[in-house]
Amino acid sequence: MDMDSASSVVLQALTQATSQDTAVLKPAEEQLRQWETQPGFYSVLLNIFNNHMLDVNVRWLAVLYFKNGIDRYWRRVAPHALSEEEKTSLRAGLITNFNEPVNQIATQIAVLIAKVARLDCPRQWPELIPILLESVKGQDGLQQHRALLTFYHVTKTLASKRLAQDRRLFQDLASGIYSFACSLWSHHTDCFLQQIYARDEAAALSSLERTLLSLKVLRKLTVHGFQEPQQNMEVMVGSDSTCREKLEKTIILYTKVLLDFLEYHPCAFIPLIQRSLEFAVTYVFTPAGEGVTFERFIVQCMNLIKMIVKNDAYKPAKNIDDSKPESLEAHKIKTAFFTHPTLTEIGRRLVSHYFLLTEEELAMWEEDPESFAVEETGGDSWKYSLRPCTEVLFLDIFHNYSQTLTPVLLDMVQNLQGPTNVEDSVQLLMKDAGQSKAHVLFTPLYKLIRRRVIWLIGQWISVKFKSDLRPLLYEVILSLMQDPDLVVRIETATTLKLTVDDFEFRTEQFLPYLESIFGLLFQLLQQVTECDTKMQVLHVISCVIERVGIQIRPYVGCLVQYLPLLWKQSEEHNMLRCAILTTLIQLVQGLGAESKNLYPFLLPVIQLSTDVSQPPHVYLLEDGLELWLVTLENSPAITPELLRIFQNMSALLELSSENLRTCFHIVNGYIYLSATEFLQNYAESLCRSFCDLLKDITNEGRVQVLKVVEIALKVSPMLGAHMFQPLLPAVFRGIVDGERYPVVMSTYLGIMGRVLLQNFSFFSSLLSQMASECNQEMDQLLGNVIEMWVDRMDNITQPERRKLSSLALLSLLPSDNSVIQDKFCGIVNICVEALHDVMTEDPETGTFKDCMLMSHFEEPKLSDDEEPPTEQDKRKKLLALEDPVHSVSLQQFVYEKLKAQQALMGDQGFGALMETVDTELVRQLQEFLQGL
Repeated sequence: MDMDSASSVVLQALTQATSQDTAVLKPAEEQLRQWETQPGFYSVLLNIFNNHMLDVNVRWLAVLYFKNGIDRYWRRVAPHALSEEEKTSLRAGLITNFNEPVNQIATQIAVLIAKVARLDCPRQWPELIPILLESVKGQDGLQQHRALLTFYHVTKTLASKRLAQDRRLFQDLASGIYSFACSLWSHHTDCFLQQIYARDEAAALSSLERTLLSLKVLRKLTVHGFQEPQQNMEVMVGSDSTCREKLEKTIILYTKVLLDFLEYHPCAFIPLIQRSLEFAVTYVFTPAGEGVTFERFIVQCMNLIKMIVKNDAYKPAKNIDDSKPESLEAHKIKTAFFTHPTLTEIGRRLVSHYFLLTEEELAMWEEDPESFAVEETGGDSWKYSLRPCTEVLFLDIFHNYSQTLTPVLLDMVQNLQGPTNVEDSVQLLMKDAGQSKAHVLFTPLYKLIRRRVIWLIGQWISVKFKSDLRPLLYEVILSLMQDPDLVVRIETATTLKLTVDDFEFRTEQFLPYLESIFGLLFQLLQQVTECDTKMQVLHVISCVIERVGIQIRPYVGCLVQYLPLLWKQSEEHNMLRCAILTTLIQLVQGLGAESKNLYPFLLPVIQLSTDVSQPPHVYLLEDGLELWLVTLENSPAITPELLRIFQNMSALLELSSENLRTCFHIVNGYIYLSATEFLQNYAESLCRSFCDLLKDITNEGRVQVLKVVEIALKVSPMLGAHMFQPLLPAVFRGIVDGERYPVVMSTYLGIMGRVLLQNFSFFSSLLSQMASECNQEMDQLLGNVIEMWVDRMDNITQPERRKLSSLALLSLLPSDNSVIQDKFCGIVNICVEALHDVMTEDPETGTFKDCMLMSHFEEPKLSDDEEPPTEQDKRKKLLALEDPVHSVSLQQFVYEKLKAQQALMGDQGFGALMETVDTELVRQLQEFLQGL
């Protein structure tokens, strides 16, 4: 893309893309989309958003296109990846100056610099941090702020990387700049305080913002930059509405530092336990906090108390002598602090003050019940919202100090006995708070109590709920799922999930209620409108389907018809689509082979979710791969559409991500499903991908690649050897060279055993090829292979592979080849070892039989809690019937091969050959062959 000519046309397209007229907007967006892969496009975008004379909206859009391009095309392995030359130029242009005048654009530029830093810093971008530090020191106020903003986003991004090598790099960075970050934060804090005293409000607000950014940087460096922070002294030391808001943010940030430090370094936090508890309890549970605290601060203090109470590092072992000294010290501090008066006051104020619904919460319940329910029951809402946080803290403290708090709670309930005036809202709320915690089962007059009771039951499910009470619980759930109040129904669905998730869940107890409850869940899914609520209900539905398995089949018709519509409606809501994928995974497993009827919807969903060129894959890939795998496992037969989806796999293998193992399972699934069609279509591209992977992969990754080859050889010995021929010389060399990693060596021998036993002509040609490459005689090389095989037999731990090795080496007999006869003793040794592995003695007859033999396929008899075999399980069983490992008696094979060798050599010659074998081995061999 020529820069001079391109700038004007890209600028024109961006200008049109900001239009409100769709006739102008849509063609411009399409043109920009086509340019995304053109060389030089991002250099033009950089020039446009750095030009402060242009329209803000145009510059904003240029930044967004640049940022999206980083996600899609910056990685070296991405389709249409940017050239290294252009990336070098872009990196330099991004940090030329820090003078962006528009706050929103400055933030986006900081974010996109951080995205590049995540991929390139420090190796390809060593100058980034030094330039940022130099710019932060500058005197120009705007430049200083923008550089500090960028410094924060870069630090935050680098701190989030979790690979060991990346963490070491970040720790090196932290040790080098920590002193500077401390002095920076101290400087801006001092400036802020001086300006507050001088009543210079504008300057104070500016300094406070820099203080916040500095502290955010310091937080990331402190928490993630040191393996043992307690050994670093620097780490351990540590008026209008706008100003109030920034002050509150500063206070919250201080509490975040405490919480993060406690989470990541609990032992180093022990000296701070006493003061942290005193601080939190004083402000939250005594009059000292009245008038000065605010909700987010209270939540943070409650989280601090909760994390100290629950922390496993602060609990002594059951056997006190096994406890660590630091655990005993922390426990002693906690015990001294949580006295009877302190616990009593905490318990009373939690129930009588923090449990009460406010007028705003009651209004929200009435006007927007979905938002109320999601806010109250969201997965991590206890970390951020006051009421869920209160509930979690109460349960944790009650669990740890029940002997002290039980009398307190009973006393509060006793004071609430007798009829309650429904018109007295305060008394009603008190009854909700007090009686629900006193385990009231059902009070139909009060929706507050109905919701609270079903919530409490959910908390009790895994602790104290008797199995014989579960039918009664399902009756209650069935009733409350029909409650007129939406909040009660949503809370009931959440409790249902906890119920079926529980270890004590029994399908047979639930089946009488399954049809009704599942129907009501589906109605609830249709009734709710908020994305978060639909996700919540879908998770419950998924959990129910998972637990009841095939029993769900008669009841899923309506859900199957509704999911395509919900998928279409959720195009802009990727997290909801993740929930739909999870539901589909459970549906496919529940429907088994019948899931083929879902293919018109199911296969396009898999195609989109696993296509790395599509932006949604960032959210959908993991669940999409899991859905792809279970679809293959339950497919009764290959279809052209199912085969076509595999076109997505090459790009997935290039990613080398944490999903690689699932990708290999998918490849294996196709081989089991239809080896001939699959290998003929994709073996060539798979070989290329595997060859690239094997250049830079862990030993575990190598094993996964090799297992694919092994399975292909097992399913189709001729076709598998032919299609994966490019990989087999490396396997051969690995055996001859004595691969050091036992699991890899075991897999090498498994592959070569398949080739030798089931495709001898291919083995011979491979041996000839390798002899030519190694400048050795074929016989000499074969002898080396046998010798290494015998020597490394102990690397093979699976009985199937050990028997396979024995069959493979025996297949070389009878032979008049002097090399093979020279290795005869080793071959017999392997055979005897394998016979010990697979032969079992019949106690009645005293004869031996091969326990791996399978004569016919039987459908397994299942208990009520067992899942039936998948279609892939059935395919594996049928394949095993044809596999020599399971169809050939090792005992009989050894006998026949030795008899054939005897016939070839004559009794005298064979006798001399047997004399090379250890006499004890001969005795054991004769014992196994007795009666043949």
